[in-house]
Amino acid sequence: MHQFLIDTSWWVPCYGLLGAILTLPWAVGLIRTTGPRPAAYLNFLTTAIALVHGLLLFNAVWGQPPQYLHIHWLQASGLDLSFALELSAISVGAMEVITGLSALAQIYALGYLDKDWALARFFALMGFFEAAMSGIALSDSLLLTYCLLELLTLSTYLLVGFWYAQPLVVTAARDAFLTKRVGDILLLMGVVALATYSGSLNFSDLYEWAEKAHPTPLVAALIGLSLIAGPIGKCAQFPLHLWLDEAMEGPNPASILRNSVVVGCGAFVLIKLQPIIVLSPVASATLIALGTMTAIGASLVSLAQIDIKRALSHSTSAYLGLVFIAVGVGWTDFAFILLFAHAIAKALLFMSIGSIISTTTCQDLTEMGGLWQKMPATTGAFVVGSAGLIGLFPLGGFWALQRGVEDFWLVAPWLVTVILLVNGLTALSLTRVFRLVFLGEPQPKTRRAPEVPWTMAVPMVTLIILTLLIPAILNQLTLLPAFGLVNLPGVVVLVSSGLAGCLIGSLLTLNHTWSRPIQAPLRFLQDMLSYDFYIDRLYRVSVVLVVSSISRFSSWFDRYVIDGFVNLVGLASIFSGESLKYSVSGQSQAYMLTILVGISILGAILTWSFW
Repeated sequence: MHQFLIDTSWWVPCYGLLGAILTLPWAVGLIRTTGPRPAAYLNFLTTAIALVHGLLLFNAVWGQPPQYLHIHWLQASGLDLSFALELSAISVGAMEVITGLSALAQIYALGYLDKDWALARFFALMGFFEAAMSGIALSDSLLLTYCLLELLTLSTYLLVGFWYAQPLVVTAARDAFLTKRVGDILLLMGVVALATYSGSLNFSDLYEWAEKAHPTPLVAALIGLSLIAGPIGKCAQFPLHLWLDEAMEGPNPASILRNSVVVGCGAFVLIKLQPIIVLSPVASATLIALGTMTAIGASLVSLAQIDIKRALSHSTSAYLGLVFIAVGVGWTDFAFILLFAHAIAKALLFMSIGSIISTTTCQDLTEMGGLWQKMPATTGAFVVGSAGLIGLFPLGGFWALQRGVEDFWLVAPWLVTVILLVNGLTALSLTRVFRLVFLGEPQPKTRRAPEVPWTMAVPMVTLIILTLLIPAILNQLTLLPAFGLVNLPGVVVLVSSGLAGCLIGSLLTLNHTWSRPIQAPLRFLQDMLSYDFYIDRLYRVSVVLVVSSISRFSSWFDRYVIDGFVNLVGLASIFSGESLKYSVSGQSQAYMLTILVGISILGAILTWSFW
């Protein structure tokens, strides 16, 4: 039975693809009489089958060494392009997190998009989303991983632009796609270079090559930097981080996966590339620098956001920045635990704010208040999700961040400061959002705010229970340290940073009527954070300006120089032809005279040249 599960493991990513295909008749409008709900049910059924199959597969590989499954795609003239799958507790567990959250997000979408005319199209895209992410979790081939990352980029573009009738949505989808394409193109360069140097693109073969290879510092740096470019775009890290903020224009059920497991897929690929990246100290230092900048910068930016989804999306970039730091330093265990704890807690947080948006049809924090009495389940989901994200004992976020503090305590104490700062700022931001949304007096848009229907409440309650059970799950997976080995000073400072953030957030004066502070320094600081340190404007006067200038010059050169020369040749041909037609008399003696004169002139020129 175990061998059968292993041999059929490649079916699991295909279930999501099958669900997407089955929903196409409804998505493209071939079937209209039944409405779009049958398509949603079919897609959810395939996801449920994938979840059950994955659970059985996880039980089969638990406690076993990693096993590999090779599917040969193209073999010709010594070229072997094969798709390799790694079946281990980590890869199958990551796939289970993806399919589990996808199933909950689909149930949630039935309530959130209940009256949306394009419900079938949404579920079709969710099937492609799930298939790409599940494949990335199992992939042991860099070639297959790159192909699936491209599919993930396409799915992100289509889901962000789901409501394509809105101009802002179209702009957000375009920016998300193009920003990710920058990282994907650089990653493709690294893939081609690795194929040339190592002769294989399977991760197991690449690891053996990395142990024996001695590339020059320049080659190692270029390969390492190109390999980390793809995850930088997927994980919304500086300088390719602006897309995640704009992607919040898409439907919230897709944002649940985007902020929990989609960005996690990019980090998962980065972790698998770590043995190759470590060949270059430049690439490792770049990971640490970019991760630190994003972690601290995104945590600060989230404090000034008034859009509830954008306030949480920036914290996603911040936590993924900690993962980048962990990979740059080499502590991948911390990265794995942080990804798991963050995915569950952030999915719960986005379900809670999605319920708020669905009920109030509002995303502006300054127009909310007093919802804790009207929406108790949603309030509980936000509180538990916040507690599970920050370092408050004993939930998953605490144990994940505690592992980071433990790892960096002696090796790099300054990184402990980064973790504490991100934890405190995240706690401050979540406390601010909680006070603006749930406390205070009800505002006009929150006076009539009933609790969400069961299709949205059941996934929230399920994730509440799962978030509370994460410590037990980590203990069952033997990922928690023994009590006697816990760094008590590290625990104290970690818990203190979270409590300090909550305390400061609860003591700050919040006034809905103040759209901007009166004092000029505070107004400047708020504007700088709310506009993401003006990075988009910096891009406009630097990269965008250079590219647009080159494009305008290229257009001018093509129109007036290249086309002008071609047009000149054409006009010359026309005028010469029109002129010569008048010299055609039809008399043979005239032609002979012309030939004789031409030969005489040519002979004279040749005779003169020999003199």
